[in-house]
Amino acid sequence: MTKHEQSPGEPTASDAAPSTDPAGTASHEELQAEIERLRTEADRCRDDMLRARAEVDNIRKRAARDVEAAHKFGLEKLVEALLPVKDSFDLGYDAALNTKDIKSLQDGMALTVQLFDTALAKVGVTPVDGVGSRFNPEHHQAVTMEISTTAEPGTVLRVFQKGYVLNDRLVRPAMVVVAKAAD
Repeated sequence: MTKHEQSPGEPTASDAAPSTDPAGTASHEELQAEIERLRTEADRCRDDMLRARAEVDNIRKRAARDVEAAHKFGLEKLVEALLPVKDSFDLGYDAALNTKDIKSLQDGMALTVQLFDTALAKVGVTPVDGVGSRFNPEHHQAVTMEISTTAEPGTVLRVFQKGYVLNDRLVRPAMVVVAKAAD
């Protein structure tokens, strides 16, 4: 690099310390110019800091609003999925009050159960594997064990209460009876 070239970030001649006279003191005008340059630089830094602080405050407020909205409306998808089930229960109840036909009530109840299962699936809730599946201590809670000649040891024979998973996270384990081999 020649003495006339300047690399980025190097101070320019105007950025250098004020020149001094042969006696070693800077002139009054040079000192005033340096003070003014430093004041300008300090003002610019202060403005940058204030802008950055304001931006951080805006981000914090926006995040607080987003969290509040998530708490307030986080269940909206669930409610939308469950409202048709509620409607079906209401219709079924009204029908039960005004009919003697048990078969139509059973059919209506089966449709309502299917509608409810679909609503749960829409929000990410799925049942834990039941009868015939391998016992999984992460998803099943063994209530008791029974000797079985028809099922392999360690498989689920009966389900007392279904278990459910929400987006791959266990919400409630299935309460099950597990097969064991005869002694």
